[in-house]
This record gives sequence, structure tokens and C-alpha cells, in this order.
Amino acid sequence: MYTEQEAKKLGVVGWVKNTSQGTVTGQVQGPEERVNEMKSWLSKVGSPSSRIDKTNFSNEKEISKLDYSDFNTRY
Repeated sequence: MYTEQEAKKLGVVGWVKNTSQGTVTGQVQGPEERVNEMKSWLSKVGSPSSRIDKTNFSNEKEISKLDYSDFNTRY
């Protein structure tokens, strides 16, 4: 819920999901500056009940068109 709110505040789209291993996976798309702000928030702040040990962002690339129109939590 908090991640979704932050993404919407920043104007990025994509999704996030908690895994059974206690980690989080997802995809964030938008202007590079906004994506970087979201990455910073995920790395340093996160939701109030989260504990952030480390972050790993991978498969970063420029895209010409967004694949998503909103940001949501997957279950």
C-alpha cells in the first residue's frame, strides 16, 4: 500500500509483489528522474513495517513506450 502510494505520488507506473522468500520484486517505469527517486525511496525508506537489508535493481533499460498505465500491488 505504501509503495503504491509513493509510486503514484512520483508519477511512475508498474507493479510490486512480496515473494514467499520475504523479498520484494516488481517493475517501475517512467521518466528516469522519477524512477531514480522511486529507487531511492525503495532503498532507504520503504513501507513503515519493512526492513531493508539491501536492494538490487536489474534489467534496467530505456523504453520508448510504457507497458503499464498505473502502479499496483500484485498478490
